[in-house]
Amino acid sequence: MTDRAEDIAERKMRFLYALRSKGVTDGRVLTAMERVDRGAFVRGLFAERAYEDTPLPIACGQTISQPSIVGLMTQALAIAPRDRVLEVGTGSGYQAAVLAGLARRVYTIDRHRRLVREAEETFRTLGLSNITAFTGDGSHGLPDQAPFDRILVTAAAEDPPGPLLAQLKVDGIMVVPVGQTDAVQTLVKVVRTEAGFEYEELRSVRFVPLVEGLAAD
Repeated sequence: MTDRAEDIAERKMRFLYALRSKGVTDGRVLTAMERVDRGAFVRGLFAERAYEDTPLPIACGQTISQPSIVGLMTQALAIAPRDRVLEVGTGSGYQAAVLAGLARRVYTIDRHRRLVREAEETFRTLGLSNITAFTGDGSHGLPDQAPFDRILVTAAAEDPPGPLLAQLKVDGIMVVPVGQTDAVQTLVKVVRTEAGFEYEELRSVRFVPLVEGLAAD
């Protein structure tokens, strides 16, 4: 093994240890995250920091989420192998790639055409054939593909968006950051029941805001 290969292997080992130490303990989630090389989703100056447990800037003024937060959000979804999952906020595509290792089909949507285009290229390179990416207004979800077993929102809304709640199956789970965009938000788990919706606050987080409409890029 070359020095560089040993260095990458050591960084990946530290990466998984950091996930466990932050509360990501689900074996399937850890395996999925181990199989997805975060380095494939971080470009330019920040590529060397791909295995650090920190958010990093990407194009269009967005960020790639902190890996431990990706893990905790994914863990909260409790994805089953036959599930159809909607992700709102494709970003770099990293979160969708992790979801793809757990679900039957992942639909991901982002308002930035460039981000969707670059994510699709990375999915093809990695051979991830069970992800379908869309450019669109994620706050409205994907009604043509609904309903979904699981929905993950990677941008902060003031309240769980009504159109997304409507696209969640009974017994389905949605995880969404909720709160004002200029303050720390709360990660909320929503479970749809026959009688309505049950809400559970998980932890404090900080995400970019969920913005309606398409971006100009």
